[in-house]
Amino acid sequence: MTNIIISILLLLTFVGFIYYIVKGGNLVIGFFIMALLWSIIGLIPFNVVIQDVIAKPALNYGSTIIYIVFGSWFGRVLVDSGIAGSISAQTEKVGRKAPIFAAILVVLVTALIFSSAYGVGSVIAIGVILIPILLSIGVPKKVAIPAFTMAIGAPMYINVVLFNQIKAFFPSVSFSGNYLVFGLTAMSVQLLGVIIFILVNSKSIKNGKIETIATNSQVEFKRTHPVTFIVPIIPVALNMFFHWDAIPALLLATIIALLLTGQMKSYTGLVAFINKTVSQAINDISGLIIFLMALVMFAGAATVNVPHFKGIIEVILPHSPLVLAIAVGILAPLALFRGPLHVWGAGAATAAVLAATGTFSPIFLLPLLYTASIMAVSIDLTQSWNTWALTYSKLETKEYLKMGIPVMWAISIVNELLVFAFFGH
Repeated sequence: MTNIIISILLLLTFVGFIYYIVKGGNLVIGFFIMALLWSIIGLIPFNVVIQDVIAKPALNYGSTIIYIVFGSWFGRVLVDSGIAGSISAQTEKVGRKAPIFAAILVVLVTALIFSSAYGVGSVIAIGVILIPILLSIGVPKKVAIPAFTMAIGAPMYINVVLFNQIKAFFPSVSFSGNYLVFGLTAMSVQLLGVIIFILVNSKSIKNGKIETIATNSQVEFKRTHPVTFIVPIIPVALNMFFHWDAIPALLLATIIALLLTGQMKSYTGLVAFINKTVSQAINDISGLIIFLMALVMFAGAATVNVPHFKGIIEVILPHSPLVLAIAVGILAPLALFRGPLHVWGAGAATAAVLAATGTFSPIFLLPLLYTASIMAVSIDLTQSWNTWALTYSKLETKEYLKMGIPVMWAISIVNELLVFAFFGH
């Protein structure tokens, strides 16, 4: 009887947590409170709470944060060295002669940059270059902005910074081997979807009027040699073809970026650039680190409560990986507005419970939930860089969602089927 009461209370607080997040509640506070609530409701001994809910999850996640730090630094070096800006500016040369091709090129360039770069700061630095280019060649705002944000979302499948965030729930899954092949395939599917989106709207692009964005100053960046354009893909290439760990791969790519962009010409200049980029990179992820600490503590609370809700979850969940993949694909819009399928929102509870029960393997669950979450990363208003893009371009929220959600929904269904094809057997 006690176990049934505990299970009901856990489920009620889970529903309450979803409501809290959807209503815009602070995620860090929400995760901390849920970790404590589930520990109290589950009658977890005090010493177990201290060790298994608070201390061990945070300490075990420490190594993953190092990956995030190196990834953030590499992304900041790409932006501040001028590599990202130079890659972006190349699309302007195609310009009005071939607007459709230029728009597609912007999408591919955006994906190339954000295969390694991450964070709202990097998005702003690139967006103030690429968004005006899209508008200047006649791409309507209602096409340009969704295309841009979906192009950012596509490479997140292989972005080491974001991948290591979802590893909080599935620490046994590595950023290598079969996952990387899946990640590249899923990224390609999303890019293909964005390109089709552009082609479907080609008539409005060809007939579109030239739009401009009022800015107080011209965007300036150092132009770099075209050979630097391969730098963003170096970490992924080293991991895929030579099986390097992400940290040495990111470090070598950073050194190459510094060398090719002339940052090593003087010792003083090199030290100043390193200090500047490291400081900014850490600042970019400081809030994220605290968020992830709260998240893994909540995941720890879910793990110690497995005996209470495992039976209920096993009854509710389909036992077929194919059925589950199709269901998550169809329900993917529930990831929007930090809903129950968004792992960095209310979906953290979903991920924590699924990971803890062990009904499905981690290598299947990670991409299953990652795919739904990337739908939100690509088109959700609660994603900070999407909100920035709307504010910057002055595009109406309704237009943005109306254009983007159907595209990402279809892409998510296809990629969920890919999850089953790769990991469901």
